[in-house]
Amino acid sequence: MFTLAEVASLNDIQPTYRILKPWWDVFMDYLAVVMLMVAIFAGTMQLTKDQVVCLPVLQSAVNSKAQPSISGNADVTPGFEATTDQDKEMAMKTVSFESAPTITPDIPLSRTTYSQLQSTVSNQEPKNEKQDSSGRKTNLDYQQYVFINQMCYHLALPWYSKYFPYLALIHTIILMVSSNFWFKYPKTCSKIEHFVSILGKCFESPWTTKALSETACEDSEENKQRLTGAQSLPKHVSTSSDEGSPSASTPMITKTGFKFSAEKPVIEVPSMTILDKKDGEQAKALFEKVRKFRAHVEDSDLIYKLYVVQTVIKTVKFIFILCYTANFVNEISFEHNCKPKVEHLTGYKEFECTHNMAYMLKKLLISYISLICVYGFVCLYTLFWLFRIPLKEYSFEKVREESSFSDIPDVKNDFAFLLHMVDQYDQLYSKRFGVFLSEVSENKLREISLNHEWTFEKLRQHVSRNAQDKQELHLFMLSGVPDAVFDLTDLDVLKLELIPEAKIPAKISQMTNLQELHLYHCPAKVEQTAFSFLRDNLRCLHVKFTDVAEIPAWVYLLKNLRELYLIGNLNSENNKMIGLESLRELRHLKILHVKSNLTKVPTNITDVAPHLTKLIIHNDGTKLVVLNSLKKMMNVAELELQNCELERIPHAIFSLSNLQDLDLKSNSIRTIEEVISFQHLKRLTCLKLWHNKIVNIPSSITHVKNLESLYLSNNKLESLPGAVFSLQKLRCLDVSYNSIAVIPLEIGLLQNLQHLHITGNKVDILPKQLFKCVKLRTLSLGQNCITSIPDKIGQLVQLTHLELKGNCLDRLPAMLGQCRLLRKSGLVVEDHLFDTLPSEVKEVLNQDTSISFANGI
Repeated sequence: MFTLAEVASLNDIQPTYRILKPWWDVFMDYLAVVMLMVAIFAGTMQLTKDQVVCLPVLQSAVNSKAQPSISGNADVTPGFEATTDQDKEMAMKTVSFESAPTITPDIPLSRTTYSQLQSTVSNQEPKNEKQDSSGRKTNLDYQQYVFINQMCYHLALPWYSKYFPYLALIHTIILMVSSNFWFKYPKTCSKIEHFVSILGKCFESPWTTKALSETACEDSEENKQRLTGAQSLPKHVSTSSDEGSPSASTPMITKTGFKFSAEKPVIEVPSMTILDKKDGEQAKALFEKVRKFRAHVEDSDLIYKLYVVQTVIKTVKFIFILCYTANFVNEISFEHNCKPKVEHLTGYKEFECTHNMAYMLKKLLISYISLICVYGFVCLYTLFWLFRIPLKEYSFEKVREESSFSDIPDVKNDFAFLLHMVDQYDQLYSKRFGVFLSEVSENKLREISLNHEWTFEKLRQHVSRNAQDKQELHLFMLSGVPDAVFDLTDLDVLKLELIPEAKIPAKISQMTNLQELHLYHCPAKVEQTAFSFLRDNLRCLHVKFTDVAEIPAWVYLLKNLRELYLIGNLNSENNKMIGLESLRELRHLKILHVKSNLTKVPTNITDVAPHLTKLIIHNDGTKLVVLNSLKKMMNVAELELQNCELERIPHAIFSLSNLQDLDLKSNSIRTIEEVISFQHLKRLTCLKLWHNKIVNIPSSITHVKNLESLYLSNNKLESLPGAVFSLQKLRCLDVSYNSIAVIPLEIGLLQNLQHLHITGNKVDILPKQLFKCVKLRTLSLGQNCITSIPDKIGQLVQLTHLELKGNCLDRLPAMLGQCRLLRKSGLVVEDHLFDTLPSEVKEVLNQDTSISFANGI
């Protein structure tokens, strides 16, 4: 037999699951326990006390006085002899007139048994000497009574009287299993365990308490200000003669009071805004867990369906138990009539039996039916609750109204059902859980943690000096912009990179020196006051993005902006979405840098064309086809079209009369015959055609008389035409990394040449005319085939940089000592060649080191 402890373990659910058990489930669990106890009690009573007592039914009774004597041969077996008159009289009293029972020879009565019966009768007869016997005697042995009792227990007793305790136990176990099946089913228990775990952590998280406390504090502070304004206002108004002024000034007073009071909690109650680092990290992890759990659970409604199914099963089970049990209540009785077919063993056909447990079983059965009825009504209520409201949708409307987190989303499917179940336990759980569904709450947590981590002192340590000697701060991959940043009032450049939730508050107006802002994958949001400051003070803005929609709209309203750098994907489909049509508001814009994958110059750029002085387009290798809009940029002085897959010099460029610097780097230009048209560009001084596929330089280049810098490196030139050396104003010539074998003698004509780069060619001899260019400061001759350096190199007295590394030199000329401005740091040669110089020359070349060393001392 089961013990109560063993069966009760079936209902042993983890205590943490209690939050998912509404009152009806708890009530049904207790009812099931009571039914279980009833079943066990009935079973125990049945095993220990249940029995049936039966007596034979005599078909016709004969009074011993009416028939004083009968033949002994009719009712006594041959083996039975009456020894006395009393024995005969006892036998006569037990015999029927019609058919007296006979004792077969197979079951003879022993002498001992007979003597016991005789002594019993003799003991009773003296008491009844004067009265007739009221009972009827039977001739059955004790074993026969036991046999008949067992036979009649199974034949005459209703089956429900025998199996009621076991059926009640089985039914109760099925009901208990049905109630808790959704906690055990593998595909639901994992989600339930995860939900209960997260819910408990959210409920106990310090961030939950702080977030709700701050909300309550804000509400109470606002109410306090309203009450204060309402109470204090009449005192001031009583001295005023204008009755309309109080109502008009009330909002201003309330708003002003709120502004001042908003700053006080930060100072007076720092615990409200400062979160312990460990608690903050745990809260961040909870936000991530809740986000993943929501995505995992909202995609199905298995838990809801399983709960509905098990409730329906319990209801059907209740109806089934009630229907068949009610029919058996009246069949449980104390008296039963039994007719076993054992007349040949006992001599009797019918027996009257009594069931000593009938009364108790009937009471227990009635109690069990009552419990089942109550259980069923609760099941029906559960079904009504399940289908009365949409449990697969859950709204946080009340939570949004009671808190400042108005962005808490509504949930659906199993997530919604679990929250409905939790509400039956305590609605506070859902309210505290909703804090971790709010992006506002998450951002607020990040902001508090960020400000706690990035203090003013830590930010000051990250400030550096850039190449322009400006104070620069670069913040990378933070959750937001720390408030302490805006206390760095002397900052010149602020770089924000990969900060998705960047917000620029009004405090930025303190940064009076800030003129340059970088937003790399950082769609920053700007408050109105902050925007007014940036609009009036910002001069340079760098925006790096993945999609054009990431460019903040306020960028196009910075009317005092001078330089704008846009780096990101601006393919042909998005060109019309660039937003550059709004650039017409940037009336002071001078420099526009676009690094993207354009197929044409956007016509919207022409809106700001009259103001632009420098246009830079860096493509990623996408061919730039349409360039006609360039003709409208009459004031452009610098133009860069890099990596645009250009095959020829665009004709639109020849209309830019104010063009001074043209850079066509990294294209596919093979011929530059159009260079003759550059004669119309009177102000062109710098031409950069490097990293192309140019094979030769046309003689028409002589028409570009004002050219001062010519860059032709990384092309396929094999020679330099004499026309190049007719450019008397040329100060920089770069023909590095070509296939030039000879330096023409005409190079001596470039008297203004200051920088000559011939690195990476096939030059083997340096002409003496080269050293007539006495203004040379930089001479790069590395990676050639030069075998010797003429002594006339000493004529280059202004030389500061000389590269000779990668040639076939055996020694360096001693005349290098006459190059007064040349130092060892500017001499790029192999170490063994430097050792070939005389010691006095080495001292001259090392002079800068000794001087700097002396200055250091």
